[in-house]
Amino acid sequence: MNRTDVSNNRFNLAWLYDNWNKSTIFLAVFVSAMLTLYVKNNNYALFLLWLQTPVCFLQQFEEYILPGGFAGFFNKKVLGSDKSDFPFTKARSFWVNIALIFIAFPVSAILSGQFALSIGLWTAYFSVINSLPRVVMALKFKGYNPGLIVSVLFKIPLGVYVIYYFASNHIVSTKAQLTGLAIGLLCQVLLGLWGGKILKPLIKKENRL
Repeated sequence: MNRTDVSNNRFNLAWLYDNWNKSTIFLAVFVSAMLTLYVKNNNYALFLLWLQTPVCFLQQFEEYILPGGFAGFFNKKVLGSDKSDFPFTKARSFWVNIALIFIAFPVSAILSGQFALSIGLWTAYFSVINSLPRVVMALKFKGYNPGLIVSVLFKIPLGVYVIYYFASNHIVSTKAQLTGLAIGLLCQVLLGLWGGKILKPLIKKENRL
């Protein structure tokens, strides 16, 4: 690979880091429409699992586009950085969101449709567990934080409803429910450890330079 190829690759990644989040509102609308047209009436339980993905797209839109500002809030308020773009950089934001919401969520929904509905249940638990810190931060900092509105109006109610619907209709076993809870909780714990044990120490390292 020559220098021009490396430069082009860096440019393409830089463009993705700057613009990936602009697609989220369109993806939220498109995926929701497709699910309503082609999945809802055929398999309502699977529809509910799939619905976690566009709702997360909607939250990403709130976090990064309208009104946006999540990275700055997270860096300054949560991690204690004096920079709005470090250590939770655009690149780190891109990769964590792509890995979790653009890949893990839809893949889980696909596998749920192909094999067992229990496979994707963790996404409902994660949606609830991941949203609760938003409420806590709103109380702690006495104000709005990017992502709060979708968390309160959509992610928590939908996640709770999905869990209740699956339990009340005996769609999956109690063991599957507990497994979904454990996976959802584990994902949130890993995100917390990533922020506290990996990102936060970077601030001290940066200050020493």
